[in-house]
Amino acid sequence: MKIAICVKQVPDSWAEKKMVNGLLDRESVDAVLNDLDEYAIEEALRIVEPLNEGKESPEHTITLISMGPDRASEAIRKGLSMGADDAVLVTDAALSGSDAIATSKVLSEVIKSGGFDLVFCGTESTDARMSVVPAMLAERLGWAQLTFAGSVKVDAAAKKVEIARMTESGVENMSASFPCVISVIEKINEPRYPSMAAKKKTIESKSLADISLTANEVGSTGAWTVVEDAQARPPRDKGVKIEDSGDAGTKLADYLAEKRLV
Repeated sequence: MKIAICVKQVPDSWAEKKMVNGLLDRESVDAVLNDLDEYAIEEALRIVEPLNEGKESPEHTITLISMGPDRASEAIRKGLSMGADDAVLVTDAALSGSDAIATSKVLSEVIKSGGFDLVFCGTESTDARMSVVPAMLAERLGWAQLTFAGSVKVDAAAKKVEIARMTESGVENMSASFPCVISVIEKINEPRYPSMAAKKKTIESKSLADISLTANEVGSTGAWTVVEDAQARPPRDKGVKIEDSGDAGTKLADYLAEKRLV
C-alpha cells in the first residue's frame, strides 16, 4: 500500500500577515508546516506502522507531496522527521500566485504518476482556510473522496477504507475502495513530536516540465480567482478595566449584557 500526503508550507499562525499586490506576503514571515497537515501525517503513520512491524523493509510507504519555493523543503523535513518515508516537492517560479484550482492540478499530476492507493490531506491550510483541495483532487483523479474524517480504518488486504465523517448534524459512517482521497479533522489524533531521523530521507524536486504542465496553467496567469482588494486588520480596541469598589460583579454583568454575551 502506498500513501501520499499533501502538505503545505504556510506562514506561522502567530505571524502578522499582509497582502502585497493581491498576494499573501510569505517572504517576510516565518514559514512552518501547516499544522493541520500534521494530523494527516500522524493518521497515515498509525495505519502503516502496525502493517510494517517486524519487516526488514517496509511494504507500506508514505510519501509527502508539496508545491512551493525551495524553502518549502524545511516544512517537508518536519513531516519526514515524524516518520514519512520520502517526499516530492514541485518548485517553479511560475507557481507563484496559484489558486486552489491550479494547486490541485499540480498535486494531482504528481499523484497520478506515483501509483498511490490513498491520499491523505488535512482539512485545510491555515493561510487560506478554504478546505476545497481534497475534493478538487478527488475530482481530478476520478477517485472516491472521504472528507472530514474523525476516525479512519483501512483494510489493506481488501483495499477498503472506512471513516466516521464529522458534520454539523452528526456523524456519518462512510466507506470506499482504493484508490481514495481522505481528509482528516484536527481532533482525530495527537501528532507525535518529530525525531532527528529525517536527514537521510530524500526530497525529490520536480519542475512544471517534469509533470507535463506549462506556466500558463498555473500561477497568476492560470488562476481562476483573483484578490482585487484587501484591508489590514483593524487595531484591537482597548479593553475595559473594572476596578473593584464593591460593585465589580455588577459592572462585569452589565458589560457582558451590553455586548450580548449573556
